[in-house]
Amino acid sequence: MITRHRVARSTLFVPAARPDMIAKAATSAADAVCIDLEDSVAPAAKVDARAHAVAALQTLDFGTRLRIVRINALDTPYTYRDIIDVVEAAGAQIDLLMLPKTEAAADVQFVATLLTQIEAAYQLPHPIGIAAQIETARGFVFLREIAAASERLSALIFGPGDYAASIGAPLTQIGVPDLADTSYPGHRWHAVMHAIVATARAFDLHCFDGPYAAYRDNAGLATSCASARALGFDGKQCIHPAQLATVNTAFSPTAAELAHAHDVIERYTAAQAASAGAIGVAGNMIDAANLRMAQATLARTRIGT
Repeated sequence: MITRHRVARSTLFVPAARPDMIAKAATSAADAVCIDLEDSVAPAAKVDARAHAVAALQTLDFGTRLRIVRINALDTPYTYRDIIDVVEAAGAQIDLLMLPKTEAAADVQFVATLLTQIEAAYQLPHPIGIAAQIETARGFVFLREIAAASERLSALIFGPGDYAASIGAPLTQIGVPDLADTSYPGHRWHAVMHAIVATARAFDLHCFDGPYAAYRDNAGLATSCASARALGFDGKQCIHPAQLATVNTAFSPTAAELAHAHDVIERYTAAQAASAGAIGVAGNMIDAANLRMAQATLARTRIGT
């Protein structure tokens, strides 16, 4: 049985071709570090990037941070060697493989089968999970099948840039509002984002929002985080260390939220002891649903620890 990996508020992406950046990420404020073999690595550097990823995983101390490797998509000639070369050499130091452009259950199952084979052959100490990026129209349409594909699946992740390209929606910067957003009377990505969250919850998975490319726009990042948090996402991907503090704060409960949660639990517990059902407090009703919301808030205090 695969154990679900703990949730991360912030995931910092670093190119596998940049060992210096990986070393800095390993001691950063990120809850998870993703060593990227995909978009941030040029085709001519793909092979060497695998070796850099292995070396970093074998030699760096990542502390309590989740160690993630993003492989190349299955429609490229790099995927199987990404998995074999990196996992055979450093699988004991990997928590998750991230699969970009996941479009079907078979995509997840292919990666899961290779992992099972490698883990058995190399007697790895723990099973490696899979995080599926939803970045295309097909990925959106087959969300339910993807979520049910394997017990290795740990998380669903929204990829706004490739998703916009997949559906033909204009977008100039990944995750950043532009003029096209003002032309539509609503949140352009609400449908796919809500579907990712709902599917993740239905299948007991984590869910993460994609990155915000304008890494110097802290106010815009905070707004993006607030929107994703309101939809129910657990955390957000980051492309620069300067984004980590904002993201970690946005996806952590505030002192007021924690105080309210403790108060609700205390009042509801007292009401139950008195054989009462729903109770009224300051003009608001508190019942079992409020208890579950309060418990969910308190559960978030364990994120990032």
